[in-house]
Amino acid sequence: MATWLIFLRGVTPSGRNKVLMAPLRTALEAAGFARVRTYIQSGNVVAESRLGQRRVEALVHEVIATSSGGDIPVLARTPGQVQAILERNPFAGADPAKTFMTLLSDVPEPERVREFLAVDYAPDRVAVVGDTVYGLVADGFSTFKANNNYIERRLRVTATTRVSNTMVKMLALGLAT
Repeated sequence: MATWLIFLRGVTPSGRNKVLMAPLRTALEAAGFARVRTYIQSGNVVAESRLGQRRVEALVHEVIATSSGGDIPVLARTPGQVQAILERNPFAGADPAKTFMTLLSDVPEPERVREFLAVDYAPDRVAVVGDTVYGLVADGFSTFKANNNYIERRLRVTATTRVSNTMVKMLALGLAT
């Protein structure tokens, strides 16, 4: 069985995209996932499955739609993939509370990446490596121009963003299986 780090896009503990983690764990176990764990209320799941990446993403999406009625995009990565994301971080020496990683559903088209990188984000910085956008914010994520919605519009892929500390914690949970 493979371990999957599963990231839900736009989940909140209340409101329109409300997905409670305890019922989600139960629903995922009923759907065949093993050793299901969650980290904080913002849609981070670690689970084991014999399914491949795209099928894990589709099944988690289906489980959420059935159990809570939400249409929540889902991105899954193996611990090895998350380790590589962290290792490729061009802002690795910066304050981890100001460093963000945006996981993309696919590698974006090169022309879209060129256009995205041609924008002046100062005083913030961005980089695109494969299916990940890295961001380093000067003041805070709330003022970051390259937020999740902007990235999705510009690169035309589904995306979900996490602060570096969350990615490190998710990797640790995935490796602790």
